[in-house]
Amino acid sequence: MANSEERLKILRMIEEGKITAEEGARLLAALSKAERRRTTPPQSGSRWLRVRVTDVATGKASINVNLPMGLVNVGLRMGARFVPEMQGMDLEELAEAMRQGLTGKIVDVVDEEQGQRVEVYVE
Repeated sequence: MANSEERLKILRMIEEGKITAEEGARLLAALSKAERRRTTPPQSGSRWLRVRVTDVATGKASINVNLPMGLVNVGLRMGARFVPEMQGMDLEELAEAMRQGLTGKIVDVVDEEQGQRVEVYVE
């Protein structure tokens, strides 16, 4: 909830006729909305986008990249460059799902021609 002093000021302004009830209602709604944004808890712990490319024959990792979720769009576009099959994926939809809290393995692709496996995780 918004600060009670701010709410009282708005109600007094309505009472004194300085603003209309409709204007007061809009101000109260704006205060509530601002308060919700301030009190939304940050996501707990560090969240990471992990990209791992391994050789299919040996299982040895050739690429191992860990990115903070703040750089998720960069990471998704980088992954799309390495794996042509990812280019057909809706990256915006995937990014939104991750912002909503999606975790675990989100991509697991094997490129038989190159002999590589690409795995992408959100942790």
